[in-house]
Amino acid sequence: MTEKLKTRPDPAAEIETSSHIPVNPLYTPADLKGSDYESEVGYPGEYPFTRGVQATMYRGRLWTMRQYAGMGDAEESNKRYKYLLANGTTGLSVAFDLPTQIGLDSDHPLAAGEVGKVGVAIDSIEDMQRLFDGIELTKISTSMTINATASILLALYVAVARRQGGDPRKLSGTVQNDVLKEYIARGTYIYPPQQAMRVITDMFAWANDNVPDWNTISISGYHMREAGSTAVQEVAFTLGNGMAYVEAAIKAGLNVDQFAPRLSFFFNAHSNFLEEVAKFRAARRMWARIMREHFKARNPKSWMLRFHTQTAGSTLTAQQPENNIVRTAIQAMAAVLGGTQSLHTNSYDEALALPTEQAARIALRTQQVIAYESGAPQTIDPLAGSYYVETLTSEIEERAAEYLGKIEVLGGMLKAIERGFVQHEIQNAAYEYQQAVDDGRAIVVGVNRFEVEEEKPIPIQRIDPALEPKQVERLRALRAKRDVGPWKASLAGVEEAARSGANVMPRILAAVEASATVGEISDAMRRVFGEYKEAVVI
Repeated sequence: MTEKLKTRPDPAAEIETSSHIPVNPLYTPADLKGSDYESEVGYPGEYPFTRGVQATMYRGRLWTMRQYAGMGDAEESNKRYKYLLANGTTGLSVAFDLPTQIGLDSDHPLAAGEVGKVGVAIDSIEDMQRLFDGIELTKISTSMTINATASILLALYVAVARRQGGDPRKLSGTVQNDVLKEYIARGTYIYPPQQAMRVITDMFAWANDNVPDWNTISISGYHMREAGSTAVQEVAFTLGNGMAYVEAAIKAGLNVDQFAPRLSFFFNAHSNFLEEVAKFRAARRMWARIMREHFKARNPKSWMLRFHTQTAGSTLTAQQPENNIVRTAIQAMAAVLGGTQSLHTNSYDEALALPTEQAARIALRTQQVIAYESGAPQTIDPLAGSYYVETLTSEIEERAAEYLGKIEVLGGMLKAIERGFVQHEIQNAAYEYQQAVDDGRAIVVGVNRFEVEEEKPIPIQRIDPALEPKQVERLRALRAKRDVGPWKASLAGVEEAARSGANVMPRILAAVEASATVGEISDAMRRVFGEYKEAVVI
């Protein structure tokens, strides 16, 4: 049978989205019968924000173009940031190595071989200062993908801004700080959930007074989607985590309208184009209703779901990697038509290694072509009113709400995570998709269809192995020269605050300014909070 015949669609076949939502061959006004435009779709910048959180959207201001980057040591990453800024990126996004993410210094035995490999190694204020050398922090927005040690990295960022002579109240950016999804899908946690939530709510309160324009959390569906969740599950579990953070902050004594306007979200953009657009619209509408009706927030800014999007790393293939440029472009367009506030586009070589400069430039140019050539930003939510998109938006909302109902029955998101419910649902979805790929029901171009026998190798970004011992030596030199008295006192202060219930953020800031390291500050809290041991999910 020819390739043409093999790939001809069967008009009688049942078609589904990636979330197993049936797709009709044709949609008409009858599919929207009973829906109310004013309450369900409405206008951009107005409740329930289905059409976007800003009245003018991209006609007023384009999304922030961030390119996630970090490699080796601070100097190497600083070079990449300056390269991206010179090529038109409008916000920085920092990737940290695994030791930094789990609170281990670069000379810790468990860090061996991992220093600087999947992001930049940051041990101390000196590293953070080198990372942003020549970049005025009060003039740039920075997103930091960091969770268990987010409090320490934010303190380091503030401390460097102070050294630059900047006013921390003028800093803008985001710290991911979403530890719940680490227990679900990613694994870079340190402390047990209750103690981790305590640190997060401490940061909410401290940042509100000291860094008021900083987004203190980026509640992430991205990593759950990368682990295999469907679009519906991504919405449900992300909003479920968001509700858990709001509940924890209220329980800690914070007023919902005091912290909720600084909450932000982080979503994945996959290749099922219209489902992804509908997903973003549904998530916005659901969050607005949750905040206004469930949490009784009064400030309209508390109802707004503002989000960053990253294209789907899990869809990138090592086979025919140039195809990834097309995948990323489709995913980026879905994010834009879905109303994202900022966007990272993956580089085509990321299934093989960290991006080369050329690959990173193509990824950035993808955003710029959409922004300046496609016409997509010229009108607000241009797909609104589509019979299919509106039907799909409502279907995703309904199915995600069913999941939230199940989570409520289990006692909330923390209980659902502890019992393995969320993890189990994602594992099942991932398994089902892999089965579909293996038996050919799900086509991955270049992998299980349209393969080539030989592929031309592409340039690979390699981390210099000499960077790890160099980083370790710098860390040891810092320890040898720092003033021991203030250093010891600052770490004792962190431990005392963790034990007494006082806000840990002022003590962490004092510790980083006394040249305490990420690992040492994490250890001070480990001594009080302990470490989380993962539950086995069967």
